[in-house]
Amino acid sequence: MDRPSKANMVPEQTDGTSTSATARLDGWLAALVSRGGSDLLLVPGSPVCIRFEGWVQNIDTAPLNGPEIEGAVLPALSPHALQLYRDSQIADSSYRIAGLGRFRINLHRQRGEAAAAIRALPSTVPTLSDLHLPSAVKALAGLSHGLVLVGGPAGSGKSTTVAALVNEINRRDARHIITIEDPIEYEHSHIRSVVEQVEIGTDVADFPTALRASLRQAPDILVVGEMRDPETMRIAVNAAETGHLVFSTLHTTDIASTIARISDSFPLERQNTIRQELAMALSAVLTQILLPSKRGGRVPAAELLIVGYGARQHIRRNALQHLHQEITITKAKGSFTLEESLAQLVKQGSIDREDALLCAMHPDDLNSLLRTEARS
Repeated sequence: MDRPSKANMVPEQTDGTSTSATARLDGWLAALVSRGGSDLLLVPGSPVCIRFEGWVQNIDTAPLNGPEIEGAVLPALSPHALQLYRDSQIADSSYRIAGLGRFRINLHRQRGEAAAAIRALPSTVPTLSDLHLPSAVKALAGLSHGLVLVGGPAGSGKSTTVAALVNEINRRDARHIITIEDPIEYEHSHIRSVVEQVEIGTDVADFPTALRASLRQAPDILVVGEMRDPETMRIAVNAAETGHLVFSTLHTTDIASTIARISDSFPLERQNTIRQELAMALSAVLTQILLPSKRGGRVPAAELLIVGYGARQHIRRNALQHLHQEITITKAKGSFTLEESLAQLVKQGSIDREDALLCAMHPDDLNSLLRTEARS
């Protein structure tokens, strides 16, 4: 199928809200919401699919093609996202349907045709208790300064955890919070804190520009939706070093890879300097995954390192393989391993032992914990 020209594949105007031009997309999204799904997947050659409790399922039988997907999705994009799609054939945008909810659209191309992944965004900000994370995670909302990184695979709930931490601070403290997101996922009310939410493409051009500007706006807490480039990482680390509390997320698998992702993003000659700065700025690193629950749905398992003297020394020396040991050493400060989190979920009857063992980074440790629990 011929690729459409840039001149005729994009409508002239859109505002990212529901119109008659988006009727087909709106119908698919209504089905997504009514079935309790998390994502709508539009891929050429496949029927319309949704993700429900982590699994992909069809909601139609007729396969789509690229022009159909573009025709349905393009009118829903914001002007900034439309321009990005014209220029680079990939774009993210927020989208709102009155009475139904908000959505995050990613329109891209594969095999020469358009495809889209659209996520339903919750209408209310969750609390930490809603997420069923280990209780020690709540301490991250009580930090006064430093960089807090939340890592995990795509779709593991990182942004939701950060939103819940911001909600905790907002309900408890009178602070000035600035979030920088692409797009905004959770809309925070002003409760005790003042919360400004900056959307890339709508309010500012990019993350580095937004982050630099935010430092002149007297924030106490900064939330960087995702660390995508070295400049954003550098500014965020410097902000944490100068007394701000900074939360951000990274697509990673464990604590060591979360820290390595930042230093490895810089040229080789800059990596040692960044490690020194990161060692001073980091306050905590949380990683999480989602597992199928025996009661339906999914539950999170997590690992938390509260960064102390030993961890800072290992980061400076790039000896990240020793950070797992640091979690054990700093348990009194609130650190815990993934295996401890998994063992607790098995003990509670939330997940199967086999699923826990598949996800464990150190299966022997998990087996030991489960044997101990069985004897107690």
